[in-house]
Amino acid sequence: MVAWADYKKEAKSRGALALELYAAVTTPAGAPEAVKASLADHLAYQATLERAGSLAFAGPMSDESGDNMQGMGLIIYRAADMDAARALADADPMHKSGARVYVLRRWMINEGSLTVSVGLSTNHATLT
Repeated sequence: MVAWADYKKEAKSRGALALELYAAVTTPAGAPEAVKASLADHLAYQATLERAGSLAFAGPMSDESGDNMQGMGLIIYRAADMDAARALADADPMHKSGARVYVLRRWMINEGSLTVSVGLSTNHATLT
């Protein structure tokens, strides 16, 4: 097994971005009613993290077929380290209430692309 720091150094040396984020895969832990009861507080918390720059992406995931909502979600945090990312995840009302549980991993972004289009006079933005 390769140490994370060693792999990151190697990735950077070959020209990869090596942007480190933290990915939480979150799943329901109980009845759907518990998730629904925490939803408004969860969304408000996510908005707070987004405004603070700590939330990169978040949203639901489908089942393996891609056709159905499974209840699983993915949250990508910007944080200084694993402990800080865990603190963000622990403070989420969904996790604090026990409605959902999560598994947290470091995620290194090396390749890919992102396109942002901003209409200045139309106040419209698209992300692809």
